[in-house]
Amino acid sequence: MGFRALRVFEEQGSVLARLVEMEVADLSPGEVVIRATHSGVNYKDALAVTGRGRILKRFPLNAGIDVAGVVESSSDPRFAPGDAVLVNGAGLGESCDGGFAERVRVAAEIVVPLPVGLSAFEAMALGTAGFTAALCLHRMLENGQAPAAGPIVVTGASGGVGMVAVALFAAQGYEVIAVSGREEHHPALRGLGALETATPAGLGLGSRALESGRFAGVVDNVGGLLLAGLVRHVRPWGNVAAVGNAGGAELHTTVFPLILRGVSLLGVSSTNCPMPLRKQLWDRLGADWKPPALERIVSRQVSLAELLPACESLLARQAHGRAVVVI
Repeated sequence: MGFRALRVFEEQGSVLARLVEMEVADLSPGEVVIRATHSGVNYKDALAVTGRGRILKRFPLNAGIDVAGVVESSSDPRFAPGDAVLVNGAGLGESCDGGFAERVRVAAEIVVPLPVGLSAFEAMALGTAGFTAALCLHRMLENGQAPAAGPIVVTGASGGVGMVAVALFAAQGYEVIAVSGREEHHPALRGLGALETATPAGLGLGSRALESGRFAGVVDNVGGLLLAGLVRHVRPWGNVAAVGNAGGAELHTTVFPLILRGVSLLGVSSTNCPMPLRKQLWDRLGADWKPPALERIVSRQVSLAELLPACESLLARQAHGRAVVVI
C-alpha cells in the first residue's frame, strides 16, 4: 500500500521538495517500519527542504530528523508491531529517509521506545529541540552547574530549543534570563518561567577580554558575536553550552575566561549522541524533566502538505516555538 512523503530531489543543480507517493520498498533499508503519527519542524529540516543548507547526504531523500509513531513491522526482536516509538537525529532525514512521511523504515539501533510519560504529540512537541535542551542541562550538570550559582542566560529563546530550555531550566530551579530580539515574545517567555527577559542589545555586554562576572552559565543558540560577548561575563567555574549558529559560525574570543575563571565551553551535538544517553534523556523528558508548560511551546500544527510554507516561515524568522507535524 502506498503512502505520502515529502521527498527532496536534486534536479539540474537545484534542490526541490515535493509531496510524492511511495512504497515501503522504496525507503532506506532498516529492520523497523514505523507508521508515523507525528514529526516536528526543526531549523535543520527547513534548511534541508529549501536547499539552503547541505543537510542531506544524498538525493532523493525524505526530510525530517524527528518522528514518533507505532511499529508496523520489525525483524528485530527488540520491537514488535504496536510498540510506540520515536527516532530523533542519528542520521534520520540526513543519510536515511526521514520523518516527513507516513511510513519510516530505520535501523533498529536508532529506535527509542516512547517514554511512558509522553504521548507521540508531546514527544514531537519536544523533538530534537527539546532533546537538545535536555542535553545542555545534562552536560552542565555533569560539570557542576547548580541553581545556587546564579542566573542562566538562554539566547535565541523564542526558537524551539530556546523555549524548551527556558521551561526546562526554570522548572529545575534555575534563574533564567531569556534573550530574544523579538520583544513581542517576551511575555510568553516569562510565562514559561523566565525570571527576566532581554534583547541581545539590552544585555549591555562589554567588549574587554574579561568583563564582570554576571552570569553563572549560558545556553547559546546564536553563536557569533553574542556568544563571544557572553563568555566574557560568565562567573568562575560557569558553563557555556553551545547549541547553534543562527548569528554566525565564527567565535572571536580569548582564552582568558577559560584559564582565569575556569569557564567551560561545552559542545552539544544531538545528532551523534550515544544511544544509552539518548534513551536516558528521553526517559527523563517523560518524567522529572518534562516541561510543565509543554503546550505553550507548540505554536502551530501542520500537515505534510503544509510543510513547505512552514519551513519558509521558520527560515524567515516569522515563526516561534515548535511546529508539530500531524501525519
